[in-house]
Amino acid sequence: MRILLTNDDGVNAPGLKILEAIARKFSDDIWIIAPSEENSGAGHSLTLSRPVRIREHGPKHYSVTGTPTDSVMLGVGEIMKDAKPDLILSGVNRGANLGDDVTYSGTVSAAMEGTLAGVRSIALSQVYKKEGMGDDVPFAAASEWAERVLKPLIEMDFGERTLININFPALPPEDVKGVSVVRQGFHDYGRAAIVKGTDPRGYDYYWFGLHGIEQTPAHDTDLEAVGDGFVSVTPMQLDLTDHAALARLKDAYGD
Repeated sequence: MRILLTNDDGVNAPGLKILEAIARKFSDDIWIIAPSEENSGAGHSLTLSRPVRIREHGPKHYSVTGTPTDSVMLGVGEIMKDAKPDLILSGVNRGANLGDDVTYSGTVSAAMEGTLAGVRSIALSQVYKKEGMGDDVPFAAASEWAERVLKPLIEMDFGERTLININFPALPPEDVKGVSVVRQGFHDYGRAAIVKGTDPRGYDYYWFGLHGIEQTPAHDTDLEAVGDGFVSVTPMQLDLTDHAALARLKDAYGD
């Protein structure tokens, strides 16, 4: 099995090294094609305003001067065009990709792009507590649990335009309670923190971030599962159509 690894934290991210170790438990044919710089929050963005360049770091090891989407597109359509991947693994992301945050996530978007290309794709993220910021994020839960979580998925037919989103809780591996297959949840809006500052020339600037707030996740969601100490596994479809609303809209237009 030929596996393509990518992420949104950049080609030198520690989570990508963790992912490579995980992937090698399933195959020796591992390709790494990831952004040259961090692209957290890039979503499913595609670089159109400047050229994108590829750099080879070694056999089957490349970086791309663009987004996670660029990396997968160039991986499948150029670098691996004569040896297309059987599976794409994106991650292991430094931080959660739960609930509506998946719409911002470059990690999940890389899996989306792989799914659009007809390749089975899985996104993996390691949740961490606030004190684990920076390069001190512990990936132990992902390292210990990923193989058993991925094993049932490796040969599974996900269905058309479906990807899998996995999140590992911020716990030591021995404290993880198991695996929970759940739906996508939604955060309480207003978690985004806008931090205002002033540069040395007197101009205002802004940082976007997230801050913890008290909330009650809906039952059987990824947010609840991870909060309860489980690894969350969520199948996600790329068809965003609200099929239940189609009839009402057709009636509204007299169709």
